[in-house]
Amino acid sequence: MRSLFTLFSVLFFLGALLVQNTLQAQSLTEQLEQGLELSPKPQTNDAVSQSSQALKPLNDTASSSQNLSEQIETLKQAMINLNRDLFILEEDLLFPSSTQVAVYLSMDVGEYFGLDAVEIRINGEVKTYYLYTNRQVNALYRGGVQRLYVGNVGQGDHELTAYFVGIGPQNREYKRAVSIEFDKDEDPVAIELSVVDSTAKQQPTFSATKL
Repeated sequence: MRSLFTLFSVLFFLGALLVQNTLQAQSLTEQLEQGLELSPKPQTNDAVSQSSQALKPLNDTASSSQNLSEQIETLKQAMINLNRDLFILEEDLLFPSSTQVAVYLSMDVGEYFGLDAVEIRINGEVKTYYLYTNRQVNALYRGGVQRLYVGNVGQGDHELTAYFVGIGPQNREYKRAVSIEFDKDEDPVAIELSVVDSTAKQQPTFSATKL
C-alpha cells in the first residue's frame, strides 16, 4: 500500500508539472499571436524609412516564432524524458527486484515453424496468453527480442512452462511445451525462451534458459 501511495503521489506531482508547462506554452503562443495582431504600422512618409520600419516587426516576429519553436521542442523532449523516468519508477514500484521475474522470447525460425501464440504458466497458473500478428512475427524473425511477461513471484523454487502454438512442418498445426525450474532469491530473474529451426531434425526446437 505504501508503494502504491508513493506512486500516486509522484503521478500527481508529475501531472501538475506537465499541466504547468503546457499552460506556459499556451501563454507563449497567445503572446506571439497578439504580437502579430498588434504590430505597429509605419507612420513615416519617407519610402526608405517605411521599408525599414516595416522590416523591424517582421524580424521581431520571426525571432519570437523561432524562440517559441525552440521552447516547444524543449518541452517535448522534457515530456519524453518524464515518460521514460515515470515508466522506470512504475516498474520499480510494481515489480521490485526481490520478487521480479521477466520472460523474453527470441526466434531463429521461418522454415519449420510459424508462430501464432504463446502461453506462459508459473507453477501451473496461467500468467499470459499472447496472440501474434504477422508484423510481430516478422520482427522476431529479423532478430527482435520480445519481453513476453514480467510479474512477481515469492522467493523459493518455481516452475515456468511455455506453450507454443503455430504452424509446423507440412503446414500442420503444431503445439509444443518447454519447462524450466528456477530458484527465486533477492535478485530479479530473467528467462529466455528460444525457438530455433533444426535442419538435422527438420523441425523447430524449443528451449528455456535462465539468464
